[in-house]
Amino acid sequence: MLSPVILIPVLLNGLMTGAVYALIALGLTLIYGVLHIINFAHGAMLTAAMFACYFAFKTLGIDPYLSLFVLAPVFFALGYVLQRFVIGPASHGEDRNMLLVTLGLAVVIENALLVNFRGDTRTIDVPYAFATINLGFTFLAVPRLVGFVAVFVVAIALWLIMSLTDTGRAIRAVAKEKLGAQLQGIDVPHIYAVTFGLGTACVAIAACLLMPSYYVNPGAGNAFVLVAFTIVVLGGMGSVPGALIGGLTIGVVESLCSLFLGDSLGQVGIFLIFIAVLLVRPQGLFGAKA
Repeated sequence: MLSPVILIPVLLNGLMTGAVYALIALGLTLIYGVLHIINFAHGAMLTAAMFACYFAFKTLGIDPYLSLFVLAPVFFALGYVLQRFVIGPASHGEDRNMLLVTLGLAVVIENALLVNFRGDTRTIDVPYAFATINLGFTFLAVPRLVGFVAVFVVAIALWLIMSLTDTGRAIRAVAKEKLGAQLQGIDVPHIYAVTFGLGTACVAIAACLLMPSYYVNPGAGNAFVLVAFTIVVLGGMGSVPGALIGGLTIGVVESLCSLFLGDSLGQVGIFLIFIAVLLVRPQGLFGAKA
C-alpha cells in the first residue's frame, strides 16, 4: 500500500491537471449541447490560441494570465464569425455537413500553423513557471494551482450567464427544442454562433493557463482534445457539470496510472474508462438517455 506522502501529492496533481482538461471539455460539451455536433476543429483552435498566447508574450511582453483577458473575447468573436459566416452557411442546416466543415476547418488551421511556424516546439519563460507553494506535506506548482482556481471561476461565470441572462435562457431553449425556440422569436443562427463563440473562448482561456508550464507546436492541441472527448463521453454529452466532474476524474486517473505504470502509459487508464463507459453507460454519468 502506498504511503499518503506519495499518494496525496499524486491525487492533488491529478485534480489540478484534470481542471484544465475540464475547461477544454467544457467548450466541447457546450457546443454539442446546443448544436448537437462534435466540433472537430476544437483541437486546432486550442493550438491557435496557444500560439496567440506565445506571440503575445514574445512580441508584446504580455503575461499569459493577462493575455487571457484579451484572447478570450478575441476568440469568442472568432468562433462567432466562423459559425455564423462559415460553418453555418456551408453546412446548409445538416448536422453531418457541420461535422465535415469543422473537420475541414481543423485541417486548414493546422496546416496554416505548420506552414507559418514549422514543426518547432516553443515555450515561454516566466518567473513563476517553476514556483511552488509548500503545504508541509507536499509542494503545489503555482501555474497548476492558478489553472485550477481559474477553471472554477470560468465555470461559475458560465453558469451565471446560462442561468441569469436572456442569452443564456435562449441558449438553453435552443438546446432543448430548436423549432419551439424559433417560434418564440429566438434567432437560432445567432444563438448557435454565440454558443460556438463561448466554446472557442473556453479553449483560449485554457491555452493561456497552459502556456506558463507547457509547450506549443502545430499539433499540441490534439492530445488535449482526445482527452476532452473522453471527458465529454464520461460526463455525458452536453452536460456542463459532467464535463467538470469528468475532467477531475480523468485527471486523477491519469495521475494514478502514471504513478503505477509510468509516464509513457499514463493515459492507458483514460481510454479504458472511455471503452467501459461506452459499454456500460453510453449516455455518460450525467447524460440523459436518447
